[in-house]
Amino acid sequence: MPGLKEVRIRIASVKSTEQITNAMKMVAASKLRRAQNAIIRLRPYAAKLRKIMQNLSAGMEDSNENTYTKIRKAERILLVVFSSNRGLCGAFNANIIKLAVERMNTTYQVQERNQAIDLITVGKKATDFFRKRKYQVVDSWDEVYDSLTFETITPKASALMQFFTEKKYDRIELIYNQFKNAAVQRQVVEQYLPLVREEAEEKTDLKKVEADYIFEPDKETILEELTPKTLRIQLFKAFLDSYAAEMGARMTAMHQATDNARALLKELRISYNKARQNQITREIIEIVSGAEALKG
Repeated sequence: MPGLKEVRIRIASVKSTEQITNAMKMVAASKLRRAQNAIIRLRPYAAKLRKIMQNLSAGMEDSNENTYTKIRKAERILLVVFSSNRGLCGAFNANIIKLAVERMNTTYQVQERNQAIDLITVGKKATDFFRKRKYQVVDSWDEVYDSLTFETITPKASALMQFFTEKKYDRIELIYNQFKNAAVQRQVVEQYLPLVREEAEEKTDLKKVEADYIFEPDKETILEELTPKTLRIQLFKAFLDSYAAEMGARMTAMHQATDNARALLKELRISYNKARQNQITREIIEIVSGAEALKG
């Protein structure tokens, strides 16, 4: 059994750790509340905007395809991988990095072999991982989380759109953690460009009547204006989703770490009390033995 001094040192160390993890949990909870409100407010708007755009493009002929919906043979791929700048958030970063690597090794195995996959990393954890392993990281957006606003994201979205329209890449995908709740994050792969057009389905006469709108100006002009706005919103949504998921993962991880520290403290205090009791018992026995020896 360890001595009293060693146990006291461990108790002080664990108590300090418990205070730190509890403070980090409270900070993450505060940030999570703001991030959660932001993503919940944005999701309905982003979903409706994307639905409108898909409905507009669904009835268009292939010859009149929008610049951003034109499907090309996927020879060069760009993956935008979202992680965090800091650790202490459980498996948040490990899960998303694993998904990105798996995506390259399975879906884009041929492109990976031909070195036709580039990465843009968001967050230092992904940047460090992929650069150390010599993946083709063409840019890193680690600083974005320091000022996460729509104005900050707009140039990033414009750059991605330019990459696609200039045919530098044939497909661009976003790989990120989607926020579900504080304890659950879902890893998703979202095709950013080309935009996925709504599949043509057999529609009833009623649906045909409901969709028979007169557009002013024409569909092509509306799509040319609407598509870039939609793409900016979609990228902003991915950033907000990833940030909210990070805060949720960190709060959960720190909550578990705090609980573990408290459980360990309880065990250490029991161990300390037992050691102290043994010491007192031993001292009493020594005193009694000494007194008996003096009597003899």
